[in-house]
Amino acid sequence: MAKKSLYPLTEPMFYVLLCFNRTDMCGSDIAEYVRELTSGRIVLGPGTLYSILSTFQSEKIIDKISVDGRRITYSITDKGRELYQSELARLRMCLKDAGSEEV
Repeated sequence: MAKKSLYPLTEPMFYVLLCFNRTDMCGSDIAEYVRELTSGRIVLGPGTLYSILSTFQSEKIIDKISVDGRRITYSITDKGRELYQSELARLRMCLKDAGSEEV
């Protein structure tokens, strides 16, 4: 079976990378920040969030930088920054295209 591409990112993946682009975080910090940022529109459940973190770690998008009990803090890699910027550019083009439509 072919490996699923990370591009384009799913909405939850995008928001997780958005968090890491801001600062290093652990899972609970990410979930809280995304919920607050989106006014509750996006709620990252543990299954979704930790699946994304696992995928990002295996794809070298993020690195584990510290462990304090069950609290694991991650940091974005250069590859992760490139992926985030690429997705941001794609989304900006989508918005530009949508702006050219007559409503």
